[in-house]
Amino acid sequence: MSFIRFFFRVIGLLSLLAVGLFIAFAFYAWLSKPKKDWILKFWSACLMFITGVRLEQEGEPLHNQAVMLVANHVSWIDIFIINAQRATSFVAKAEIRSWPVVGWLVHQVGTIFIVRGHRQAAVEINKKMAELFEQGVAVGLFPEGTTSEGFSLLPIKYGLLEGALRARVPIQPVCLIFKYKGERSGHVAFVGEQTLVANIWILLSSRDVSVTVRFLPPVTQAGVEPTEGRNIIGARVEAAISAELARG
Repeated sequence: MSFIRFFFRVIGLLSLLAVGLFIAFAFYAWLSKPKKDWILKFWSACLMFITGVRLEQEGEPLHNQAVMLVANHVSWIDIFIINAQRATSFVAKAEIRSWPVVGWLVHQVGTIFIVRGHRQAAVEINKKMAELFEQGVAVGLFPEGTTSEGFSLLPIKYGLLEGALRARVPIQPVCLIFKYKGERSGHVAFVGEQTLVANIWILLSSRDVSVTVRFLPPVTQAGVEPTEGRNIIGARVEAAISAELARG
């Protein structure tokens, strides 16, 4: 049964990727921002449906304004989970750009790739984020810098929060809680030495996978000059997400 489930989901996934490639090649770049956002949200929701991941939203992302969404990181599907709620341009590790098909697609929808260890990386990323914020775009960030099994938050890096603070853009924490067969689980977490292919097999062959997407109150407000530094604000983000992960 797992193999049959995997087979049909792979067919659906490949079909969806083909549609995404066609849209990206044919006309995506020439669409207005609202139409791009609608396509990205709808496509991401379709991806979740095909993979069998059930989404449960709690709270609301800030809409119709620039915002930085800061979330814990469990899987490669986290980007699409959040995009199914609000179209978002993510900061992601440069390695994703080399992934077949998916890497090119996420590049086309505005993903910002960061080269780890590059001395000027933070400066360049903050500059790109400022340009997106001016356009009213939501920018997504996984400040742990790597994935975990989703039970607790790894130490987070505060440097990239600077872009939102300088632009006076709200920073909104987001908590992702993964469940398998109704229980908290790291079953589909993309961690350790696991390959992407192996993780895709686990995800597509499994049933009863769900993710609660919990949007928490922003820790900063739009247009307000921050009175605290990025380390203090980052600690508030960390505390908010950690508390929700502990609550489950």
